[in-house]
Amino acid sequence: MARITDEMAQFIENERLCFVATVSPENAPNISPKGSLMRSGDSSIAFADIRSPDTVANLESNPAVEVSVISPIVRRGYLFAGRGRVVREDPEFDDMVARFREMGIKSPIGTVVIIDVDRVEETMSPLYDLGYTEDQIRETWKKHYFS
Repeated sequence: MARITDEMAQFIENERLCFVATVSPENAPNISPKGSLMRSGDSSIAFADIRSPDTVANLESNPAVEVSVISPIVRRGYLFAGRGRVVREDPEFDDMVARFREMGIKSPIGTVVIIDVDRVEETMSPLYDLGYTEDQIRETWKKHYFS
C-alpha cells in the first residue's frame, strides 16, 4: 500500500475538488467529480457518496479506482490508484460521516467510499519540464481565471 503523506493530505484538503474514475460492469468508463475527498488513514482516502449511484455501483462490481486531484492554478497534483470499498451503516460509516460533517459537508450521505491506495503518482504540467516555476505558472493561470 502507498502512504498518504501529510503534504498530500494538506493538498487534498486545500483543493477539495477531485475526479474519481471507475469502470462499469459493461466496461464503460465513468468519471465523477467529488468535493468531499479526505485522507482516511495512513494508506487510504475516502469520499462521501452524495450523488454517486453509478460510481458506487461500479465499485461494487469492480473495486479498481483512480482519483485525480489537480490544482488548476499551479497545474500540479496527485493521482491515487487503488481499490474502493463501499461502507454502509456500521461504526466505520458513522465515524466517516462525522468527519465529513466536520469538514462542512451538509448534504445527506448515502454511503462512504474508502479507497485503499496502492499507488500514488505526482502529476504536473509539462511547463515544469520546460523550466517554468510554480510562481510563473500560478501568475499565468490566476490572470486567466480571475481577469
